[in-house]
Amino acid sequence: MAQFLAAGFVTLVVVVLVTGALSRQAADEEAVADARAITQVLGRSVAQPAIPEGLVSGDAAAIDRLDRTVLDRLLVGDVRRIKIWGADGTILYSDRTELIGAVYPLGDDELEVIEDGGTDAELSDLGRPENRYERALGGDLLEVYTRVWSPEDEPLLFEAYFTADELSQQRSAILDRFLPITIGALAALVLLTTPLMLLLTRRLSRSSRERERLLEAAVRASDAERLRIARDLHDGVVQDLAGSSMALSTLATRSSEPMSSDLDEVGRSLRISMRALRSLLVEIYPPDLHTAGLAAAVQDLVAPLSGAGVRVDADVSGDEDASAAAVALVWRLAQEAVRNVARHARARRMSLTVRREEDHLVLEVVDDGVGFTPSERSDDAGFGLRAAESLVREHGGTMEVESTPGSGTIVRVEVPLS
Repeated sequence: MAQFLAAGFVTLVVVVLVTGALSRQAADEEAVADARAITQVLGRSVAQPAIPEGLVSGDAAAIDRLDRTVLDRLLVGDVRRIKIWGADGTILYSDRTELIGAVYPLGDDELEVIEDGGTDAELSDLGRPENRYERALGGDLLEVYTRVWSPEDEPLLFEAYFTADELSQQRSAILDRFLPITIGALAALVLLTTPLMLLLTRRLSRSSRERERLLEAAVRASDAERLRIARDLHDGVVQDLAGSSMALSTLATRSSEPMSSDLDEVGRSLRISMRALRSLLVEIYPPDLHTAGLAAAVQDLVAPLSGAGVRVDADVSGDEDASAAAVALVWRLAQEAVRNVARHARARRMSLTVRREEDHLVLEVVDDGVGFTPSERSDDAGFGLRAAESLVREHGGTMEVESTPGSGTIVRVEVPLS
């Protein structure tokens, strides 16, 4: 839920920023379009009908007549300066009378408007001499120009100047209308989806807990069944074998040769079978490691190898401060390594060592068996080792297997104590 809300907040911020940038761009374009429209209206509907004959030639009476007729109707709203240009770059009229009669070269955009009509807009370059009187207006200016016609049917350039600050205010007014709608819609979406996500999360959590309870129940049932089987075998078959072995030993001492030798051989066979069965019981239901101890469990684990003639050296220490999970994991890996030695190695000697190194519990199993190429493991041994490696990685440990054909195998595992 926290991840969803965080992702929603980040998305909201990104959308607001992107929407704000696009809205500002659209607002700027809208403000410029409004300035273009105002300039067209002023030029064609106000200035052009009032242009008198003689303005093109610079007649003072014509200039005075235009000034008295339309100036108050041209400087309206955001308009701060008016200029009417001839095609040769002569300023024929301006509300700033000092500019009338001055000649400045027109740019390509201005000449294109005079020739083809339409409108154009750009920020004023206040460093140019024809704009020297606009510097006193302060701030940036937007100049918009359009084509008008004189009574002599000559094309003229009508130019109006707008302050950029007022255009910014217009842009802000446009943004004030759109941004609340955008932000409000996104906020409403988050408010609507949050309860749904909360409900879905709770349902998933309940389902997860239910699955976990079912798995725990299945594990408990499996453990209980395995414990029942192990207990029945231990209390039944193992005890019967132990009793039979003791009875045969007693009979062997009382019997004469060669009956005594035969009874000793049968008793030894029964004892071997009993050790193998005890090891099987350990596999069916592992011991309580924190009650019996890891050392005792390891001794039971390697007993079948000793019975099979393999020289076994087992040394367990350093597990006193280890967590139950670490001890159980080391036991599981030792069980897998010893099983592989018994089934595949054909070893004459094996050593199993458990010790503590800093904050890790280290298991080393070394044998002098036939060895193997790690990339060519048999299906049985390979699957067990791959599963063990995956289990170690999940618990934050490391596992290394070194082996070459004919040189035995070394399995080294490091497991965090906690």
